[in-house]
Amino acid sequence: MSVAELVSISIILLLIATSVALITRQLRVPYVTGLVLAGLPITELLSRRIGLDPALVLNLFLPILIFDAGINTDISRLRSTFKPIAVLAGPGAICSSLIIAVLLKFALGLAWIPALFVGVILANTDTVSMIAVFKEIPVPARLSTIVEGETLFNDAAALVSFNLVAQVYSTGSLTIIEGIQQLLFIAVGGCIVGLVLGYLSIPIFARLDDPLSSLLLTVAVALGTFQVGQFLGVSGAVAVVIAGLIFGNFGLSRNTSASNRITLLSFWEYASFTANTFIFLLIGVEINLITLWQTLPAILIAVLAYQVGRVLTVYPLLAGVRFFDRKIPLRWQHLLFLGNIKGSLSMALALSLPTTLPGRDILIAIVFGSVLVSLVAQGLNLPWMIKRLNLSKFSETHQQVEQLQAQLITAKAAQDELDSLLKSGVLPKAVYEEMRSAYQVQIAAAEKTLREFYNRRTGKFEGSEAFSKLDAIRRRLLLAEKVALTEAIRKRILSEEIGRSRIHNIDELLLQLDDD
Repeated sequence: MSVAELVSISIILLLIATSVALITRQLRVPYVTGLVLAGLPITELLSRRIGLDPALVLNLFLPILIFDAGINTDISRLRSTFKPIAVLAGPGAICSSLIIAVLLKFALGLAWIPALFVGVILANTDTVSMIAVFKEIPVPARLSTIVEGETLFNDAAALVSFNLVAQVYSTGSLTIIEGIQQLLFIAVGGCIVGLVLGYLSIPIFARLDDPLSSLLLTVAVALGTFQVGQFLGVSGAVAVVIAGLIFGNFGLSRNTSASNRITLLSFWEYASFTANTFIFLLIGVEINLITLWQTLPAILIAVLAYQVGRVLTVYPLLAGVRFFDRKIPLRWQHLLFLGNIKGSLSMALALSLPTTLPGRDILIAIVFGSVLVSLVAQGLNLPWMIKRLNLSKFSETHQQVEQLQAQLITAKAAQDELDSLLKSGVLPKAVYEEMRSAYQVQIAAAEKTLREFYNRRTGKFEGSEAFSKLDAIRRRLLLAEKVALTEAIRKRILSEEIGRSRIHNIDELLLQLDDD
């Protein structure tokens, strides 16, 4: 395909995506579902065949999506929900893969290797649709963090598992001990690569005053980290996740100007949105409706299998979470099950199946059909599910508290920027004092009203959503105390006995706080 043809096709796809955005907004349906449906007839309209290139998804689109998610993830929130996330993305993904593989082996008569391949592919969750809906319909912050965290680490787990199955297929054998060693090497190695490259990028970023140069650095970190991981034989996806978390939580917070931060975050938001737009349009292009119809019974069995796998992992594992972490409400578990949507990585992995694998074309058709059913059936019903489960109901008091918090956050951020302008000599002191005092009036008014809200912890205000915000603040403070104690034990400042006793007390207080 020539450059001119590629540009022409890209323009057509962007125009289609723009039309889909307008239509889905009017119809109030998920944008990504509309993209897939719009992509179905595209092949018939174009004179040249286009499709989803797995190498493009894995080496370009996937690092962009993971890095964007990483830099926008607050480590403190991730830490507070890490246990349920780890359970779902670790044992949950493995158990779900095995359940799907067993069901497909006996229901469709597949051999073990093809069944395991499809099991790993369909156990992967793509929550782009869920996050898009969350932006329109607010849900509890902890639930949103669990969903985002699961997909962040689930993608990496799927790639690691897929590579292990591929190794078994190519070598003919892999013992349990070898499998565990390989898994640890790939995962831990990916973490080390991500930590090293993430931290190395921070001092370089601090020296760059030009926002465009800073932006180029982040692109190099995102794409380069993935390639370095792949070159060293470890998980590039895990490396990008860690590098994104490190850069987003430590790089952007070190004397980064407001304009630089906005430029970077806006660019990555746009890059992620563009990547998702092309991916989901090309998913629709890649699906052949005739083949889909011919393999429909097998597709429905596969859909049933991955739903059974999700049921048998989400509910038992999250029910057990209450023994070592805060309880996950049953309504949240329902959403985590019903929102089990498949997406781009499943398609890319299906296209990456070994060319010598028996029945490869049928397996790809089954995965494609399952992704389409998932995106359309579950994607279209997702907003209704959230409302039906009463997850989006927030009181007027809660909204008032958030308005006051927004006023505090913006006014204090503006004051910080004024302080920076005064120190740099850009702003005269008289003008600085006048502008700062105007913001101080807003801060004082917001703080006074918030204090009144937080002091009303009796009567009708007890247990309202407004005070879950206060619990969220308390949780962050307790987590900060826990980190300080852990560090003091590590440095031998405190004895193990005293430190662990205090940490146990903090854990008890954390478990008593309501979910936000």
